[in-house]
Amino acid sequence: MRAPDEDVLRVGNCSGFYGDRLSAMREMLEGGELDVLTGDWLAELTMLILGRDRLGDPDTGYAKTFLLQLRECLGLALEQGVTIVANAGGVNTPGLVTAIRELAQQQGLSPRIAHVRGDDLTPRATELGLGHPMGAHAYLGGFGIARAVDSGADIVVTGRVTDASVIVGPAIAHFGWGRADLDALAGATAAGHVIECGTQATGGNYAFFTEIDDLTHPGFPIAQIHRDGASVITKHPGTGGAVTVDTVKSQLLYEIADARYPGPDVTTRLDTITLQQEGVDRVLMSGVRGEAPPPELKVSLTSLGGFRNEMTMVLTGLDIEAKAELVQRQFEAGLTTSPAELTWTLARTDDPDAPTQQQAAALLTVVARDTDPKVVGRAFSRAGIEIALGTYPGCHTLAPPSAGSPYGVFTPGYVPQSVPDHEVVLDDGVVEAVTPPQETRELEALTGEPTAAHVEATGDAAPTTTVPLGTIAGARSGDKGGHANVGVWVRDEATWPWLSALLTPERIRQLLPEAADLPVTVTHLPNLRAVNIVIENLLGQGVADNVRFDPQAKGLGEWLRSRHVDIPLNLLPATPKDER
Repeated sequence: MRAPDEDVLRVGNCSGFYGDRLSAMREMLEGGELDVLTGDWLAELTMLILGRDRLGDPDTGYAKTFLLQLRECLGLALEQGVTIVANAGGVNTPGLVTAIRELAQQQGLSPRIAHVRGDDLTPRATELGLGHPMGAHAYLGGFGIARAVDSGADIVVTGRVTDASVIVGPAIAHFGWGRADLDALAGATAAGHVIECGTQATGGNYAFFTEIDDLTHPGFPIAQIHRDGASVITKHPGTGGAVTVDTVKSQLLYEIADARYPGPDVTTRLDTITLQQEGVDRVLMSGVRGEAPPPELKVSLTSLGGFRNEMTMVLTGLDIEAKAELVQRQFEAGLTTSPAELTWTLARTDDPDAPTQQQAAALLTVVARDTDPKVVGRAFSRAGIEIALGTYPGCHTLAPPSAGSPYGVFTPGYVPQSVPDHEVVLDDGVVEAVTPPQETRELEALTGEPTAAHVEATGDAAPTTTVPLGTIAGARSGDKGGHANVGVWVRDEATWPWLSALLTPERIRQLLPEAADLPVTVTHLPNLRAVNIVIENLLGQGVADNVRFDPQAKGLGEWLRSRHVDIPLNLLPATPKDER
């Protein structure tokens, strides 16, 4: 780390998920100057995967790809004096520490390694009222990481912390912030939220991707964090992608709920953020306000939900609905035991008078779930096989029958901030406790409302045309447990009142019929010219439950953008331009 009186901390990211680009760590270390290199490996699904890994082998349970990256880059990081902070410990942080020490010894290196512990509440889950999950891990904050960095550690590994904490922690250590520095903590949290998903901040998964000149190999993001919590989001010179107001804004809207973004150290007010293009691939994020954190910590609860199997049948040409009805009736009649859940989905991907057979085909998928693997195993597959020659004309499937497989479910739980034994284990084995925040504030939803000016903007005076919403609006969507979120924004002030008035819960249910019977909440963020939409229970019990075609709602925003709405002609630009 540099001297603590420096005004800027340069924090890079080299991973947005377990499976991200392996070369990213080297690219970031060789691409330019950094003080800290961070990464996020722990999505909700990943915690389930790592938990199952450790059930089979108690020495596993951490992100092995992080170890692969260190094998190539540990010496380089030590040579450059770059501190590495990663949540790759998963459900076995001590196991990862042991593996790093073994790797370092093989290379003749002696890094100082510290780790954060206390997130694992699994042994206490029942007494804490969290049920009987396979894993229960609290989302810890950045102050434990800060102590580890402050101790001089070259590598800091954690288990379950909030995604932004791996960025916030080094900033706390660098600037000497305390728990009362809420605005600074909020600013660092916002910066962390932007860069923790890697190249999603530099043009990846970006609605207006066609406007970016080179997206073949987008560079990973960097947050240059200032003492007051303001930051500049950028990337190494000469790398692909782009950093613009819109690429940053779309990531700010990713997987949020309302204008209050809660965390273990601070609640960040998303409605206070100001974005400004400071130069090519440089976006200044400032003005972020913070409030005391909630009195409770979120807990990731992962469990084995049961077993599932599926089969997709191809229906070609004419009489698609009749073919689907016939095969469903035959299939269900052939089941010797009915699964606890049986779901049928007909995707009308067929075109009339199609020029190719594939374009003439619709897809009928049946999914079975049960607590008994035998019910969704051979008995399920046999029901589909036995009718093959006596069902609709042209019957065939996309894949051969398969055995059932286990599936998991994610549910959130909550415990008081004082419950986890948040501790830091320093390189010399000394253990230090991290005290929870003394000041907390009950979390209250903050959604805002369209103003009178917004409502007036929907009047019938201006002539309109019916075109896709995405003609003038960007979107990014994702998942939080069983809920889906879609952030939608426009790029000029004149269009914002129209968007704010358009996207009511009722209109969203019309545009996204899957949400017709579900609770929908809309938050207005005028500072970002954006609304955030939360659709509850759209994803069942989370991504591993796999209840819909897009179980993480990654494409939900693009579906919404493709829906046709009446847009005033005076709001349609001749050629939309990105804010650079």
